[in-house]
Amino acid sequence: MHRTTLPPPDTTCEHHQGGQHQQQKKPKCAKPTPGGALGGCAFDGAQIVLLPIADAAHLIHSPATCVGNSWNNRGTRSSHSAMYRQGFTTDLTEMDIIMGAEQKLLQAALELAQRFAPPAIFIYSTCVSAMTGEDIGAVAAEVGRQTGIPVIPVDSPGFVGSKNYGNKIAGQVLLEHVIGTATPPHTTDTDVAIIADYNIAGELWRIEPLLERAGIRLLSRITGDATYAEVAWAHYARANMVVCSRALVDMARQLEAKHGIPYFEGSFYGMQATSDALRTMARMLKVPEIQQQVEAVIASEEARTRAALAPYLPFLKDKKVFVYSGGVKSWSMVFQLEELGMEVVGSGIRKSSEEDIERLRIHFEGTQKIMLEKGDGAMMLELLEREGADVFIAGSRNMFTAMKGRYPYVDVNQERIFSYAGYDGLVELARQLYHTMTSPVFDVARTTAPWESP
Repeated sequence: MHRTTLPPPDTTCEHHQGGQHQQQKKPKCAKPTPGGALGGCAFDGAQIVLLPIADAAHLIHSPATCVGNSWNNRGTRSSHSAMYRQGFTTDLTEMDIIMGAEQKLLQAALELAQRFAPPAIFIYSTCVSAMTGEDIGAVAAEVGRQTGIPVIPVDSPGFVGSKNYGNKIAGQVLLEHVIGTATPPHTTDTDVAIIADYNIAGELWRIEPLLERAGIRLLSRITGDATYAEVAWAHYARANMVVCSRALVDMARQLEAKHGIPYFEGSFYGMQATSDALRTMARMLKVPEIQQQVEAVIASEEARTRAALAPYLPFLKDKKVFVYSGGVKSWSMVFQLEELGMEVVGSGIRKSSEEDIERLRIHFEGTQKIMLEKGDGAMMLELLEREGADVFIAGSRNMFTAMKGRYPYVDVNQERIFSYAGYDGLVELARQLYHTMTSPVFDVARTTAPWESP
């Protein structure tokens, strides 16, 4: 039986810092907070990476609630298949927990293979199935033997760590079980792979036309808008771009070590960042004509983008904004907003890597701008009022904070329905900020109710 080699233990939890759990015990569990259910565990993190492989089937060995509470909570999009929109679970019951459910998992996986004939099946463990000792690796091997299709065990029960740790587990699963198992029909000198973009709200679709016009071939998407086959032949890429540095940078490092594929970390948030990413790709490919084509595309797109932004820039200029997102957006969205002429008074760094934090620290150096690790609703409202913020940009769990404080709010998290990547994405962000901040609802909300007037 082959088990996935787990990444190093997750150290993002406060209890892992310096043996803190030995020094101080909390008297009780933390109270639930509004929007808290939108957070994630390692199981959720693994799904984030793997579910966008749209033509594969994803079978969750769990009670129905594990699927019901997490399925389709991200706005990932696919142009290939709707399989990823269907949730499959073994629906573990109390009797299954007592008597064992490996046979039930085997039957479910075999039925899934027979009815849907997917190119691959991912089988996920969860807290319940892991604690009862279900051997999903052995079941996956047996299903693969009987059906002849790849069946990949994803050993990522929620209790092993955070959502980011689940991302790492999923990346390791792809490296050990998927990447390197297929050969593309043909290769070119301009093949690239984009790692850790999940095509949220169709953001990757704003980038692909730019690559095509520049003569760059997107060989593999890992994993937004991906098929199983293209992930399997990702080791043929000539260069890799990592979009979300904290999630799958280890994958890029291992691909470089094993297959000699150079990589860089970049962003498509903002005009300058998009241009820089295209130039870096062209430089790493070392094809002179591609570099010329990239410069032509950049010149054309930047001119078009400036013209499209012209109606919004006078209004947005010098407006104050607080960004509370984390991850790669902790710095990339700051640059994007500053391109619109806005003043960023602070940014959240809760889920950011050390590299992300360092980029933001250098950018904020010499200013009084805030780098916020974690804050509750009351703290956020105090910061917004103290800094004179005109708009609040955050994830959906902070929508309640914005509503309570009557602040204009733009959602930039995984549930968003608008894409903000690339040149067109910058224009879309400006449009959403303008329409949100000029909405008459905020004048009404901030007005004293007639029955409360003196």
